[in-house]
Amino acid sequence: MKIGVVLFNLGGPHSPEAVKPFLRNLFSDPAIIALPSVVRKPLARFVAWRRAPVAREIYAKIGGRSPILEETEAQARALEKVLQTEGYEAKAFIAMRCWKPFSNEAAIRAREWGAEKIVLLPLYPQFSTTTTQSSLQDWERAAKGAGISIPQSRVCCYPDERGFIEALSGLIQEAFVRKKPGVDYTLLLSAHGLPKRVIDKGDPYQWQVEKTAAAIVERLGIAKKDAQICYQSRVGPLEWIGPATDAEIRRAGADGKGVIVAPIAFVSEHSETLVELDIEYAHLANSAGVPDYIRVRTVGTQEKFIEGLARLVIEAAQTGGTVSGCSARICPRDRSKCIHP
Repeated sequence: MKIGVVLFNLGGPHSPEAVKPFLRNLFSDPAIIALPSVVRKPLARFVAWRRAPVAREIYAKIGGRSPILEETEAQARALEKVLQTEGYEAKAFIAMRCWKPFSNEAAIRAREWGAEKIVLLPLYPQFSTTTTQSSLQDWERAAKGAGISIPQSRVCCYPDERGFIEALSGLIQEAFVRKKPGVDYTLLLSAHGLPKRVIDKGDPYQWQVEKTAAAIVERLGIAKKDAQICYQSRVGPLEWIGPATDAEIRRAGADGKGVIVAPIAFVSEHSETLVELDIEYAHLANSAGVPDYIRVRTVGTQEKFIEGLARLVIEAAQTGGTVSGCSARICPRDRSKCIHP
């Protein structure tokens, strides 16, 4: 049986000229701006026009473009190899939400390849209505337009999947080796932030981030107090979940501590890691008096992570329906936006 695996990610502009339409697509998403279309679309155009110059400056620091497509391509090819080793005829197709290649292209390519079963796999370990659900809904539209009627199953999340946690914990342990003698460090487990009102509506993202952090702490064998969850990439005037990563870096500086920051919600390098963490927060750490600042890499194509993704794909292909790193719902019932039955 030919299994088509659709990898979902946000995407990123491939050139300075693509920044504005990328932003327009981002803010046109009803999962990001929950307003009627007649209001949302003009607002998205305005926000994209206003933010594009700043965003171009950000991407200019990493060559004028996002590397996320190449990163995702590498993950796709690595996943195919593992699945083939396990005896499955599989091909991965990339479906970005806000820039090319979109779900439409992925759906057509999967159909033309002759997929007999499709597994939908988000490259977001923690589920959110703003990321995974938005991508799944966009895929549903694209698949219908492409005339896809074959069996489909989906992975909704994997916040504590064994391979993901082993890969990330291994990278953190590599960072521990780089500690400077005589410096006391704080470990910051940084995730992309969300407006608090999104969480208050039942979005499980924050709960799942905490599940990831707890699994990492257990895997590393450290005390819970030695690691701090924090959130980055805040924009706009809304109240966001916290604490903020930049505030925790300032606190570490005030305490005279070094900082090891590990991205736990990103699985590939892009502007939030290469610019925000590597450049902006490193500069902040220096100015705040942090004696040493170490950034942990994303899991990328780490063997354990890709093997974990393969296990999820196999489980989804064999069982159908929705899987979440196990065969049952993992979110508490008050997280009403969870899509798992």
